[in-house]
Amino acid sequence: MSPIKKGKVQEVLGSLYFEAITEMIVDGDRTTAGAEDILCRTSPTLGFYEPGDLLIGGITTQVAYFNNPPPFIEHPTRMVFDEPGSVTKNYQHILALAFAIKELNENPNFLPNISLGLYILNSYGLGRMTFKATLSLLSAQQKLIPNFSCDNRQKVIAVIGGLLSEISAHTASILNIYKTPQLTHGLFSLAKSDRKLFSSTYQMVPDETYQYRGVVQLLHHFRWTWIGLLAMDDDNGNQFLQRIVPILSDNSICFAFIHKLPKSTYIKEMADLIAKEMELFPVVMDRKTNVFYVYGEPPVMVALRYMLYLAPLLLLSPLGKVWIVTSHWDFESFAIHRVLDTDTLHGALSFTVHSNQPPGFQEFLQSIRPSWVGGDGFIQLFWEQVFSCSLTHEQDDMKKTCSGEEKLESLPGPLFEMQMTGYSYNVYNAVYAVAHALHNIHTLGSKYRKLEEDRRPDVQNIKPWQLHNGLRRILFNNSVGETIQFNQDRELVSVYDVTNWVTVSNTSFARLIVGRLDPQASTGKELTLSDDKIVWHRSFNQVLPISVCNDPCQPGYSKTKKEGEKFCCYDCSPCPEGMVSENKDMDVCVKCPDDHYPSERHHQCILKTTIYLSYKETLGLIFVMLALSFSLVTALVLGTFMKYKNTPIVKANNRSLTYILLLSLQLCFLSSLLFIGKPRKVTCLLRQITFSLSFCVALSSVLAKTFTVVLAFMATKPGSHMKKWVGKKLAHTIVLSGSLIQAVICTLWVCISPPFPQINMHSQPREIILECNEGSTVMFYCVLGYLGFLALVSFTVAFLARKLPGSFNEAKFITFSMLVFCSVWFSFVPSYLSSNGKFMVAVEIFSILSSGAGLLGCIFSPKCYIILLRPELNSREQMIRKN
Repeated sequence: MSPIKKGKVQEVLGSLYFEAITEMIVDGDRTTAGAEDILCRTSPTLGFYEPGDLLIGGITTQVAYFNNPPPFIEHPTRMVFDEPGSVTKNYQHILALAFAIKELNENPNFLPNISLGLYILNSYGLGRMTFKATLSLLSAQQKLIPNFSCDNRQKVIAVIGGLLSEISAHTASILNIYKTPQLTHGLFSLAKSDRKLFSSTYQMVPDETYQYRGVVQLLHHFRWTWIGLLAMDDDNGNQFLQRIVPILSDNSICFAFIHKLPKSTYIKEMADLIAKEMELFPVVMDRKTNVFYVYGEPPVMVALRYMLYLAPLLLLSPLGKVWIVTSHWDFESFAIHRVLDTDTLHGALSFTVHSNQPPGFQEFLQSIRPSWVGGDGFIQLFWEQVFSCSLTHEQDDMKKTCSGEEKLESLPGPLFEMQMTGYSYNVYNAVYAVAHALHNIHTLGSKYRKLEEDRRPDVQNIKPWQLHNGLRRILFNNSVGETIQFNQDRELVSVYDVTNWVTVSNTSFARLIVGRLDPQASTGKELTLSDDKIVWHRSFNQVLPISVCNDPCQPGYSKTKKEGEKFCCYDCSPCPEGMVSENKDMDVCVKCPDDHYPSERHHQCILKTTIYLSYKETLGLIFVMLALSFSLVTALVLGTFMKYKNTPIVKANNRSLTYILLLSLQLCFLSSLLFIGKPRKVTCLLRQITFSLSFCVALSSVLAKTFTVVLAFMATKPGSHMKKWVGKKLAHTIVLSGSLIQAVICTLWVCISPPFPQINMHSQPREIILECNEGSTVMFYCVLGYLGFLALVSFTVAFLARKLPGSFNEAKFITFSMLVFCSVWFSFVPSYLSSNGKFMVAVEIFSILSSGAGLLGCIFSPKCYIILLRPELNSREQMIRKN
């Protein structure tokens, strides 16, 4: 025997383990011999051995103890084992390993001339027995010699197991010393700091952290924010709570309660524990909490199922809830728990290890019989417990004799499944991963030997540590076409299935795959669900369960925190004025976008109506008709004056000024059309400038007319020097200079801050106003102020000249027209400032039309009356006679 680093084993296991192991029972007596001698003569634990050139080892928890643990581990003075119980569903893991070995050995293209064997040992679910089983795998078969290899001919090159994190950790602490590859087919989460310590470990299940993300997305998907947390009462359960509680809180999910479930497989202890745990039942009956998230391994779930089973017997109401279960529990049961019904767990959801169905596996299971292979040490106990019979010839009044022809497919799901489970599928893939690594080494080794460059190891003489390089690089498709490879953290690149558990009888169930959790998917899209496939507990009548602290706040309300309560419990307050909440359970009310306004119930934002003074609406149409009518009348007056241009009444009032005045009034009326219609850049720029310049020309013409009348009469006085000012030159100068000043003001306006189209969303709560922004308000009022100044000057001069003699004296008509003009524009300012939107535009159009009509009517209607209706008064003789 060659020594193998004895000091390291002692460092890992500690002195306590060696003290216990040297006190093991040999042939019923305690011995004082040396540890090596004792261990070499000690029989291994329950196992399954099938010879081969290379062995693949396995650590299983097929058998566990329910009363007291093995005496040499927990009670060294005890001499008798209590009866073990079989975790019957785990037997499929063993069969999956055997099935994979069988397939590989029958494949002539895979590892030719090399046979694979298996060596599986039971851990009993106990830490120290796991150490013993692991050391047994590293020793010769039928021998347990930690530190020594008694047989070099058959050796374990890799170990598959275990199912539980605790078992995997105990196994890894031994295997890592010898650099033997370990492929865990169950959950075994490693922190980054521990990955170097367990450098020989490969995980066939994605990291457990992904499940937490999946649960959060699942809860958000169904809007479940008020849940109960149940976890096993041990270090793993405490770590789970320390990790999941902050994650739930960060994602706005509250827990109604946290309860720790007892972890015990001992029947004597379980009765007392369950009696104590039944006090929890009134808490979980809370109607608000319809979803429970359970973290527990099989022993814990046994205790929970006992509670659910006993509730009706204790006259408690049946518990109809949604159970979300971690993948630690695959709905398995110990054989003695077959009486426990599964109806309470009907409709449960769990993130299960991904599975598929390799071809030929079901036929392989159907061929299994108690005598199917000689090296299977598990089959007898499994067969007797699942079928409640005895394979021995001893008389047992409690059990019938097994025929050996019982069918595995007749067993209920909690005891055994004919479909390959996720953990069995991992075992199957793990065997193939090891085999592919060996095959690659074998293929490359043959190639190098042909080249006489023996640089590669011979696969038959391979050391376990030489397998790591091949395992890290494997990439192949298994028999169902799925890709098998490990990532940089030595985790299998895989997914979780979202499984819906549906009971088909009191003791059996069916799996429904209703979704998938893919850790490789983009953030927020890892979880996919088929809601229509999910079957809920019968108490929900196939209606989506609701699990919230209080009824959700309806649209139009926001959540308000309740003092002393968790943030998931809240009151609902109506949204304040100007704000809305469009969905249920809004944390805060929000303002609508600028182009929307809140509804009366504050539950939605309504698109604002866009308004402007349009040609299609009544008011706009009226203004268009008035503008065109006044323009037409002005054109008729102009035509009349041009037709009768040689008559005294036309000549007497400065014919050229009259034409200018009428043309400018024509432009005034037409300029009002620029204010109607959708504001655009050109129209906004032209409307105020056109209006102001045309009115400025008109007022300058009126002023020139007034000055002409006054100067004409002043020039008739003897010795007057005013004769030189009388004539067209002065009149045209007044018109030109008056208009030029306004043109300069308008030019400055356009250069400094020109008008532009604007979308006004804030003046009216329910309307968007399309308007022209005047750019510079100061310049706008400068333009109006200058027009007012011209009007006041014209009014003043005309008022002073109103009593001058003359048949065709226009001063009194100009006085009245200026009075109308000033009245209109003085009232325009307050009206303009107090209105908004299209009505502001309407006020300006009305002022333009009314003031223009006032000038046209007051000045020209008397003349048109004489020209058209009293032509006899339109003569030189009549004018002289009146003078």
